[in-house]
Amino acid sequence: MSARSKARKRALDVLYEADVRSIDPLEVLDRVTARRASDEGVTPHEYTVDLVQGVAAHRERIDDILQSHSQGWVISRMPAVDRNVLRLATYELLWGRQAPDAVVIDQAVELSKELSTEDSPGFINGVLARLVHERPTMELAD
Repeated sequence: MSARSKARKRALDVLYEADVRSIDPLEVLDRVTARRASDEGVTPHEYTVDLVQGVAAHRERIDDILQSHSQGWVISRMPAVDRNVLRLATYELLWGRQAPDAVVIDQAVELSKELSTEDSPGFINGVLARLVHERPTMELAD
């Protein structure tokens, strides 16, 4: 597994925990960072930090975008893993732009295969494909 794949998985872990506990993802990130540094002498991958901070900064807009692109689903009714995989990938596709679209989508689908329901990969792939297709017409504030 590549360093960026591991960073995405760690970012997903933070976002998922924050979501299910209804707390700020930056608070979870700080706690995880402090624990890992004291237990293992390791700090999180810089990309993990960038991803969590980016999703936190754009969360309201990300959720609005996901709501409009996930046909037939209300974001609050999605499985928590799917919701956070989508948040992470949406941030990367719209604001992060450090990885090719195909890589971001593939990683999101792989995370959903590993961690969610059997229907999740197709759902996530469809939402992200629509998002990429409509990205040129989206109004995005930095």
